[in-house]
Amino acid sequence: MNGNTISVERVIDAEPGRIFALLADASQHSVFDGSGTVQGTRGSAKPLEPGSRFGMSMKWGVAYSTVNTVIEFEPQRRIAWQTTGFGGLIGGRIWRYELEPVEGGTLVRETWDISEDKQRFLLKRSSIPGVTEANITRTLERLAEAASR
Repeated sequence: MNGNTISVERVIDAEPGRIFALLADASQHSVFDGSGTVQGTRGSAKPLEPGSRFGMSMKWGVAYSTVNTVIEFEPQRRIAWQTTGFGGLIGGRIWRYELEPVEGGTLVRETWDISEDKQRFLLKRSSIPGVTEANITRTLERLAEAASR
């Protein structure tokens, strides 16, 4: 872990607009989620924009739900949302995707940022950072597959 973040990057053979469209469609998140925890959206699945709030049905041993708020949004370049659960009592982690056109496609960097997470102290001292890094790697593999369809 680098401070409060973990980042993984990969070049995906697709235009930034195609990748961004997948990221900005919450109904597609379960398609490319590498952790297996994202089950689907809760509520409407309209394209995300700055300030959008969207719910996700999750399962990590037990079923639960999250509320996510888009906090960074630059079309075809960057999108990030902050995740909370249980009425805002837990969470605060940020999931960020940055896209950069490069030779051969788009460099995609996914970052897990716990700088504002209420459980940061516990998260950093657990096995979760290592698991998260492996899950991000799988997410980017699955995102590459989804972008090629």
